[in-house]
Amino acid sequence: MLVANGVEKHFAGVAALDGASIEVRPGESVGLVGPNGSGKSTLLNVVSGFERPNAGTVTLFGKNVTAREPWDVAKLGLVRTFQHAKLPTRMSVMDLMLTGGHLAKGETVRASIFARKGVRDEESRATDKAWDILERIKLDGLASHAGGKLSGGQQKLLSLGMALMGDPKILLLDEPTAGVNPSLRVQLAGHLRKLQTEGVTLLTVEHDMRFVADVCDRVYVLDRGRMIADCSPSELAEHPEVLEAYLGRSGSKAVAGRADRKDH
Repeated sequence: MLVANGVEKHFAGVAALDGASIEVRPGESVGLVGPNGSGKSTLLNVVSGFERPNAGTVTLFGKNVTAREPWDVAKLGLVRTFQHAKLPTRMSVMDLMLTGGHLAKGETVRASIFARKGVRDEESRATDKAWDILERIKLDGLASHAGGKLSGGQQKLLSLGMALMGDPKILLLDEPTAGVNPSLRVQLAGHLRKLQTEGVTLLTVEHDMRFVADVCDRVYVLDRGRMIADCSPSELAEHPEVLEAYLGRSGSKAVAGRADRKDH
């Protein structure tokens, strides 16, 4: 479904991505983890069209999208959320939800003038859909509130709702639990598992390993722009390169030593 091959991205001569490759198959829930500054968000930006790579290719459903604009990638079915929502403070939750939908007729001035009934019908369907999603993520009681003034956790849920308005085939989430309280994390994990059962493919950047273990089938690990692991969540704690990336060489040896002593 999504393949990034040999992706390189440099900022001021510094390599944020150094030949990183990733493959996401239909129906999977894949995690992308790594230490701070390892290139996780940059990789999401590249595959979603917000950054152009210096080298490498990105294909989506077999189509080369390396040079496509973000809105073109989204129209193919790849939709993403961001680590920091930055929602407008004056737009209501409902208005923000409607910005996530595809309103083909209402996007043109000609249709707005000469096909008013079609535009109204389209807007009515989008509004009904927004209500359904808001009820699902339990924000329907806040539909008239300013989206930018919700709590951090509620803004993360709203961002997910806005993404779902675009009917994604593959959904990219950038640190969905950052700033979210434990009860909302449980709720968010439930939403993601339900989406996967409904056929939505997921790629999630996350630091919370418990959350990763709860929602991901498979995990990629980035370190200094390079992919160092592709394994199940349960294998992360025993992967030597992952231990070294997170704990440093001495720390990983200490963990390995404790494990050896425990085995004996």
